[in-house]
Amino acid sequence: MELRHLRYFVAVAEEGSLSVAAERRLHTAQPSLSRQIRDLEDEVGVPLLTRSARGVELTAAGRVFLDHARLALGQADAALEAARRAAKPQKPTFSIGFQTGVEVDWLPHVTRILRDELPNIEVRVLSQLSPQLAEDLQRGKLDLGFLRREPRPDLEYRTVAKERLVVILPSDHRLAARKTIDPHDLVGETYIGFSDVPHVLRAIVNRYLRKCGVALKPAHEIDHFGMGISLVASTGGVAILPAYAENFLTSSVISRPLKGGAPTIDLVVGYHRENTSPVLKVFLSRVDDLIARHTATESG
Repeated sequence: MELRHLRYFVAVAEEGSLSVAAERRLHTAQPSLSRQIRDLEDEVGVPLLTRSARGVELTAAGRVFLDHARLALGQADAALEAARRAAKPQKPTFSIGFQTGVEVDWLPHVTRILRDELPNIEVRVLSQLSPQLAEDLQRGKLDLGFLRREPRPDLEYRTVAKERLVVILPSDHRLAARKTIDPHDLVGETYIGFSDVPHVLRAIVNRYLRKCGVALKPAHEIDHFGMGISLVASTGGVAILPAYAENFLTSSVISRPLKGGAPTIDLVVGYHRENTSPVLKVFLSRVDDLIARHTATESG
């Protein structure tokens, strides 16, 4: 019994017709197909099909045989694919994680930096909160991360940008007409603060407000900028967020710079110090180029 006999039989069973299977599925002559089916039945030793003017129908033995024939063909196809994969190993994978939202600004620059490496690697990109990115870097699930400077052992960081913080507020807010906003003017407003998750950002904002002598009690606490923008729009409140959030503002929400010496928060690239990926080595050798490209885009 050959695999072609099984393929012919499955085609005839599924089409319910020798002529249709021969013409549409197998591209062979019907008499030849009929001979192949008879040869199969002779080898099996029982009839698998009954023939009539309306076409063909499976016998009880044929229905049982069909299930096994499909399984055998599926296993044969899987064996072929496995052999081909083994003969041509998959490309090595380079995994990059971005703090949610920053990929909009940074992913195009990363792909340009790695342009010469891309034909030889499979790049995987994901978006997560900064603490999760740090954990994935530490566990070896990521090769590179764009995140905050999370206090994790075995991770190395290089600063690529100092992101300014801005005020996010409704477009019809009483402060919206101002070009800059003094933090003292936020007192009494519905303030959108931070949960324990973005702890680096929360510490910077709280330290800035204390330095300014401003006490703001959060009416809501957020895990990420998307929640912040939504709450600003729905509650009429205000939030202090990194400027990259401006890429995602809706028409009902605007941003304004903080008056005076506005605080910044570092965006860093992080990696495990024992990661020996040659692609990571190439990337790290060109971090200065990455920073220059991003700076040129920002200033342009």
